[in-house]
Amino acid sequence: MKKIIAILTTGLLLTACVSEDINTDPNSAYTTVPGSLINYAEKELSDYLNTPSVNENNFRLTMQYWQETTYVNESNYDFTNRNVSNSIYTLNYVNVLKNLSKAKEIINAYSPTATELADWPTNKKNQLAIIEILEVFTYQRLVDTFGNIPYTQAGNVIAFPLPAYDDGATIYQNLISRIDAAIPNLVAVDEDHDFDTFTDGDKYYGGDASKWRKFANSLKLKLAIGIADSNPSLAQTTATSAITAGVMTSPADNCQFQYLAASPNYNPLFENLSASGRNDFFAGKTLVDYMNATNDPRIGHYFDEVEGGGYVGQVIGEGGEFGDFSNIGAFAYTATTPGIILNYTEVAFYIAEANARWNPAAAATAYNTAVTASIVEWGGTPAEAVTYLATHPYDAVNWKKSIGEQAWVAMFNQAQTSWNFWRRLDFPVLTAPATAIINAGGKVPVRMAYPVLEQQVNSSNWKAASTAIGGDLLTTKLFWDKF
Repeated sequence: MKKIIAILTTGLLLTACVSEDINTDPNSAYTTVPGSLINYAEKELSDYLNTPSVNENNFRLTMQYWQETTYVNESNYDFTNRNVSNSIYTLNYVNVLKNLSKAKEIINAYSPTATELADWPTNKKNQLAIIEILEVFTYQRLVDTFGNIPYTQAGNVIAFPLPAYDDGATIYQNLISRIDAAIPNLVAVDEDHDFDTFTDGDKYYGGDASKWRKFANSLKLKLAIGIADSNPSLAQTTATSAITAGVMTSPADNCQFQYLAASPNYNPLFENLSASGRNDFFAGKTLVDYMNATNDPRIGHYFDEVEGGGYVGQVIGEGGEFGDFSNIGAFAYTATTPGIILNYTEVAFYIAEANARWNPAAAATAYNTAVTASIVEWGGTPAEAVTYLATHPYDAVNWKKSIGEQAWVAMFNQAQTSWNFWRRLDFPVLTAPATAIINAGGKVPVRMAYPVLEQQVNSSNWKAASTAIGGDLLTTKLFWDKF
């Protein structure tokens, strides 16, 4: 951890998306306005969540959406060969959290000019609230990936060069408290004021406090659903509060990063599938067979047909010739496809799950809304959704299967989120390939192992954390994964 957190991100301003001014030297972090740091952190977060790079994010493979063509290590859960966990730590702790922390430091130290003085208190609150929300989002992802993680000591490398790990359940409770504290500080700023909140530096919402408020409530709902089995009372009150306050209600509320047509700012899907000139992935058999069997209208958007017609996926864990199986759809070969952070479809499935757990009378309607949102998101029509739902109705008796399977299909391009739904609801039933590494224990992984770098540099804290969670294994369930 020492080597990771001590690094201030290199190439801070190399992205062409940054449009806010720098005082003097554009390559010096000490002269950077907070918006530039926010911009960089947002892009890095989006890149991490959306990339299919086997060095960083293999959840499309884990969830059996995609399959590798030639080098099938990651399809068989060998994540240590490429030190994937090291990359996850670096991307999140350094590229995202460290830059957010630096932005917060600059904001707190800033002395407004006389002309800015009237607007500054409100804008300061807004800026710090946005940073807080992004930090909460990132830390939840880290907990959901590893379990116990460095948290309270992670942001201060001077005082804690080798940070201790915090209990995952305790972190979750603190994240909920932080989101509750941040939401009231999101106040809409008059567009005529001279000092708008982040403006171009915020590539998600352009500093729009009302949209950030919806995102924050939606994130609060996501946190609540995450602990629905481990702390049901806190989960229910938190979910109810979030929905009542106002979560995402349409695609207009989506939190996403708009990529550009040119390098280095095109979508990482396009970077890995098109610009790289490589053919490393095609469709996985598990999802393709399910969608074929259910006449899913989204299949033509997810995948291309093979020569001669139809959709074919390869057996999970096995390679094959690129042209023999369905290719990934056109969205992945489009440079400007937005990077999803959190969207309406995901939130609709959380609402469906919340109702299934605590308000069963409304569950079927919420389920229909969520499935419809996904079909429409992928270019389908409400009429197609009605037809699909007629043969895939909500099952109140086995609601985990209904929601779990449909969330799995819907989260096709949000595989980390899909991994959470699957671990929490235990549907769909996924079987590990016979060729999977021994460390997987014949199962699909339910967590990522800690980085090798942590074992080498932060050994005593790594050992304590590993013991606390029940072992640093791919098969060790997180605290909220109860069934």
